[in-house]
Amino acid sequence: MSVSFTAVDFETANRSPASACAVGVVRVRDGEFVERETWLIHPPEGHDQFEPFNIQLHGVSPERVARAPRWRESLQRLIDFIGDDVVVAHNAGFDIGVIVAASRASRLPVPGMRYFCSLRLARTSYQLPSYKLPRAAAAAGYTLENHHDPLADAEACAAIVVDVARTGGFTDMDELASSSRVQIRDLQPEDAPAHDQLVADATF
Repeated sequence: MSVSFTAVDFETANRSPASACAVGVVRVRDGEFVERETWLIHPPEGHDQFEPFNIQLHGVSPERVARAPRWRESLQRLIDFIGDDVVVAHNAGFDIGVIVAASRASRLPVPGMRYFCSLRLARTSYQLPSYKLPRAAAAAGYTLENHHDPLADAEACAAIVVDVARTGGFTDMDELASSSRVQIRDLQPEDAPAHDQLVADATF
C-alpha cells in the first residue's frame, strides 16, 4: 500500500501562464500508475502566440494545436480526471498557475483543488546537486527520457512522490505531507472574472 493522487504537467506556448498548449496526467492508486492521458490544447485567445524557444523545448507548434480543444473543454476533462485527488506537480506553483491563468483568460471559474509539490518534496528527501525534474526522478529510480513531454514529466513527478512515500511507509498524502513538512495547499475556487478584470489581467 502507498499513496494515491493525480500528477499533472503542463507545457505552454510562451511565457504567459495562460498559454497552456499541452497537458499530461497520471492517476496513481496505492503507488501504482493506473491511468494516463495526454492531449494538446489550443491556448486561450490573446495567449496563443508560440515563441520559438517554447516550440523547440516541447515540440508543440501552432499547427499541432490548430484543431485541439480550447481551454473550456480541456479544463473539464482535467477536472473529470482529477476527481477528488490531491494534484501533484513538480514546481506546482507553475502548473497550478497555468490552471488559474488559463481559466481567467477564458472567462471560466477557477476550480478548487488541493495540490502538492514534488520539487519541494525532493528537496527535503534527497541530497542532490540539482532538484530539476530529470535529476530528482533519477533519484526516485525513474529515467526521464523525454523531458518536456507532458506525460513523461507527469510520470516522473509521480515517481518521486511514490518513491518517498514507499521509503517512508506512508499510505496517504496527508501523512506524507505532515512527515515531509511539504504542505498540501488549497486552490480556492473563483467565479469567472468580469470583463474589466480580464482587461486588467491581460498581461501576465
